[in-house]
Amino acid sequence: MGDLISEIVFLVQRISWLTLIDLILVSSIFYVILLLIKDTQAQTLMRGVIFIIVLISLLTTLVNLPAFSWLVNTTLPALLFAIPVLFMPEIRRGLERLGRAGSGALMIEKPTTNLEIIQGTLKNVASAAARLSVFKHGALIVLQRRESLREYENTGVKLGAKVTPELLMQIFYPNTPLHDGAAIIVEDQVTAGACVMPLSSSGVLNSSPERQMGLRHRAALGISEVSDAIAVVVSEETGSISIAHRGRIMRRIAADKLENVLLAFFKQQAEQEERANIANWLTGLFKRLREPRK
Repeated sequence: MGDLISEIVFLVQRISWLTLIDLILVSSIFYVILLLIKDTQAQTLMRGVIFIIVLISLLTTLVNLPAFSWLVNTTLPALLFAIPVLFMPEIRRGLERLGRAGSGALMIEKPTTNLEIIQGTLKNVASAAARLSVFKHGALIVLQRRESLREYENTGVKLGAKVTPELLMQIFYPNTPLHDGAAIIVEDQVTAGACVMPLSSSGVLNSSPERQMGLRHRAALGISEVSDAIAVVVSEETGSISIAHRGRIMRRIAADKLENVLLAFFKQQAEQEERANIANWLTGLFKRLREPRK
């Protein structure tokens, strides 16, 4: 016991600031990787890779197996090239998040949220979703927030019409030309219909006990993973209403509470923009005060 304590004290004494920085950097990299693959199919794959690596390490360390050790040392470089291929969707999603964060930080003029306009839009969306739910007409309504969805608008039919419950019901009426895709709403305008959304590759829907969630729910979750948009889904099978936001899905939202739930998301965005505007104003004020007077 005394020898163990002495070794621990010896190791602690040898730790320098450079060693701590090194450990923090390595830990941060592993933390970011685990964060990117959380709730994705790669999470299960990563467990299998770690299990195989540990098993191979134990076999080559505890048992003298020359042929097996040669095989491992020969194939290990090939595995390093295979890892980026296996985790391509997660790497792409992580780079997209990094790009959105960077572009958000570099923006000088940021769009502001007009809550008065948004409240009217959300009221119409909630009314339409409630009626679509009663008739069990499937629907996917995507509400743009700060990040532009123009890329996905170009995959559908441009509309540029004011949001009304009747318009949304007509768009998602079965067998109409626009009912299969998503409708994108910007402020109080339905900018496009029949839009193609990216499908989610995460394991959120796979782990759900409910099997009524199909392609629309995967598309709603997918657009919420690659943007800050909010997607409202009406199930064609059960008529239940769901909301997807930031890679998470809220199921079985009551029709009479849908408007308040959506409004809470936009109020949170408005508060963040207000804090950012105050911070920018204070920064500008301090800069002007520090400038030498002529």
